[in-house]
Amino acid sequence: MTSLDSVSIAIFLGAVLVMAGILSSLLALRFGAPLLLVFLLLGILAGDAGPGGLIFSDVHTTYLVGSVALALILFDGGLKTRFQSIRTVLAPSMVLATVGVLLTALITAPVAKFTLDLNWTEALLAGAVVASTDAAAVFLLVHAQGLRLRPRVGATLEVESGTNDPFAVFLTLMLVELITLGDSSATHVLAEFFQESVLGLIIGLVGGWLVIVALNRVALPQGLHAPFVTTAALVIFGLAQITHASGFLAVYLAGIMIGNRPTRAHNSVVTFLDAATWLAQIVMFVLLGLLVSPQRLLDSALPAVAVALVLMLVARPIAVFLCLAPFRFNWREKAFIAWVGLRGAVAIFLASIPMLVGLSKAYLYFDVAFVVVIISLLLQGWTLGAAARRLNVALPRTEQKPRRVELDLPGQLEQQLVGYPVRPKSLYLKRGLLPSWSRPTLVIRDEKILSPDEAAPVAAGDYLYLLAPPEKADSLDRFFTDMQPAALPDPHLLGDFVVSGEIVLGDLAEIYGINVKDDESNLTLADYFDVHLDRAPKAGATLPLDSIILVARNISGGRVNVVGLRLPEDEETAPAPATRLSSFKGRLSRAWASVAGF
Repeated sequence: MTSLDSVSIAIFLGAVLVMAGILSSLLALRFGAPLLLVFLLLGILAGDAGPGGLIFSDVHTTYLVGSVALALILFDGGLKTRFQSIRTVLAPSMVLATVGVLLTALITAPVAKFTLDLNWTEALLAGAVVASTDAAAVFLLVHAQGLRLRPRVGATLEVESGTNDPFAVFLTLMLVELITLGDSSATHVLAEFFQESVLGLIIGLVGGWLVIVALNRVALPQGLHAPFVTTAALVIFGLAQITHASGFLAVYLAGIMIGNRPTRAHNSVVTFLDAATWLAQIVMFVLLGLLVSPQRLLDSALPAVAVALVLMLVARPIAVFLCLAPFRFNWREKAFIAWVGLRGAVAIFLASIPMLVGLSKAYLYFDVAFVVVIISLLLQGWTLGAAARRLNVALPRTEQKPRRVELDLPGQLEQQLVGYPVRPKSLYLKRGLLPSWSRPTLVIRDEKILSPDEAAPVAAGDYLYLLAPPEKADSLDRFFTDMQPAALPDPHLLGDFVVSGEIVLGDLAEIYGINVKDDESNLTLADYFDVHLDRAPKAGATLPLDSIILVARNISGGRVNVVGLRLPEDEETAPAPATRLSSFKGRLSRAWASVAGF
């Protein structure tokens, strides 16, 4: 009975630790504290040196849980990555993920050698363990501090964080093998790297394709799609590892492939994986904290602090500036990318590999990695927002996204049901606008389900459900957030063929002799962009309007503020009649007077 009681106590304490980790996230998000640090501290407090008094030294279990957690984190990250948003930064991100990791390890190694009394191979291993950034830590803190990074900077960090783990794992394993066997060659290392990369690429792409086929063709019972995809991700990871390929690369590529193809139950899969990765991270962080011995940390604290400072202030910045030199990044963007090289659970996970194979000084690598992670989260994590604003890489904050409900429709993949609460100051309610590719289907009001005709007019507080293509669903968000105040256009931007976005299409048609649809004649140019663009408008976006092309010249409040008119070639050189232009500008002034009243 004693053994049964011990199992029950272990289950109870484990559940309490996980629950404490989940609840602590509320406090951490409230104050922008790094969640990883909170979970690690919980593990330390529960360990033999803390009040919990639990004795835990099972490195094998920790490595197993860490492998599963990291695989799920990378798969989940790939699943949410849209290829069209990252393809322009693939080259710089891949250079950072490979050459950048190697440079960081090489620059950190001399400090590790002389402060920790290691030989050169052991010092390079210490550098490799802490060389990669942690995607979960980076984007969790970005979210906690409410940052909107410039698209190129955010995409670069996203791809680098997701792809540098496989190379860091490869580099760590190669160095562990070199220390263990005592002999290796450049040819062997290159062959191993080629094998892991190519096989990982093939297994990831083929595995992702097979999962897509299975999802769309096999009639799984409701609710089993998400567990199936999660299990399939681990199968892909395990198969790649067994064949000596990079399982982390394979699972990340599989996630990207699945996330960028239409599949059944996509939203339930993403929701389930979010919860699974969250739980996996909590368990991994707590186990890593249990392995730490505070007394042992004191012996290597000062050398570890020196390694951490050189890593953050010297090695990472040099690696980033050298790797991004061939690409068109300004110094502010490079400086921010260098500062956001957060170290997280990946570093401590890699440090458990020497412990698993029984290397001498194995606990030294673990302790150094732990100290590096703590300092990185404290120093870099809490200054992330200030650095982004100081270096001007953070965009202005927007209204919080509306609560979006997405429901898959069995039997087809082209449309899904998307629902929103209707806000009183939303673009939809104020202007009655919806994109042309969406269709209102039902309205919920006072717990009653109504058709759009029965509910007309839709009022604030209603819930509106629309049919929309899955890949465009998130573009509906901007129609259901509160409208931001639009600034008046700079008069110097306006000319004969550049006009305000608040000009009505009917007035434009009268001036330039073009044809517009009767149901669109009362739309403003800004409305026209909102209705017909697939995504949120950006400067430079174009739309045809009869024989002319509309060009978005300036964006304000999330809407097109100034529009350029690209006329047919035989008319561009001919100035518009003065009387028409003056009349047109008068209507422009009246239009902006009404907007100011809004």
